[in-house]
Amino acid sequence: MTPTELAEKLHARDVVLLAGRLLLSLIFVHEGMQLATHFEGAQKAMAALGVGTPLLIATIALQLGAGLSVALGILARLGAIGLGLFCLMTASLFHTNFASQNELLHFEKDLAIAGGMFILALAGSGRLSVDRVLVAMRKGTDGASATADATTTVEPHLSTGVTSLPV
Repeated sequence: MTPTELAEKLHARDVVLLAGRLLLSLIFVHEGMQLATHFEGAQKAMAALGVGTPLLIATIALQLGAGLSVALGILARLGAIGLGLFCLMTASLFHTNFASQNELLHFEKDLAIAGGMFILALAGSGRLSVDRVLVAMRKGTDGASATADATTTVEPHLSTGVTSLPV
């Protein structure tokens, strides 16, 4: 058995996608929880940076919502795109003082996380995701009554095995 065959048998790709999703989302879920549970302090700190309360609330909602989306694999592609764009904006708005080694490091980390999120958006969440479970449940209830039309071919999606019409 070749390493590729072994990896396919063990579903290594899906396990790695799950681990990557969890690692990438951890920082956003944690930070969103910190901001939400220490809202007054976060509000003061953000005001010092010129960020108002409505944007702080939107940031918390994005970090928690998209972070959980990525972690659980529920619309993970959309969550990953949202968080990737958030990281690019954060880097370009708040971490531009490259004379400070700390700021440069934060800038580079934001770019790296954005890159990981964009790769995840392309790869999808894999088989170990809530989306996959929901599709399987839907196929179970719709599968008995649905018949495939000969003119519309249905192909499995590369990342999740979800069926979709060709574009």
